[in-house]
Amino acid sequence: QVQLVESGGGLVEPGGSLRLSCAASGSILSIYGMGWYRRAPGKQRELVAAFTSSGIANYADSVKGRFTISRDNAKNTVNLQMNTLKPEDTAVYYCNAAIRTYSLPRREYWGQGTQVTVAS
Repeated sequence: QVQLVESGGGLVEPGGSLRLSCAASGSILSIYGMGWYRRAPGKQRELVAAFTSSGIANYADSVKGRFTISRDNAKNTVNLQMNTLKPEDTAVYYCNAAIRTYSLPRREYWGQGTQVTVAS
């Protein structure tokens, strides 16, 4: 069983910063891609930032220059540093990872989501 546990969401004023963290646990053999998605009210879930299986970081155009994704392979964690936050960044943020366990082939896993609200 694999779990992705997110932390770090909350309420912040426009221009502020937040840091999201996600830790993967369980009978993990390998982690391939790992990153963050978000779903704003009334919108579809979208990619925010993620590492590909080859370690390349991809960002949504809307967050380039403001958000930074980082990963600690030894701890099976991925972080998202969000700076200069805007009201349009308000959403539920989900951690995502492609993981192979000792008993299951590679598949996608999702965290439970953490709310980020940017408002005055």
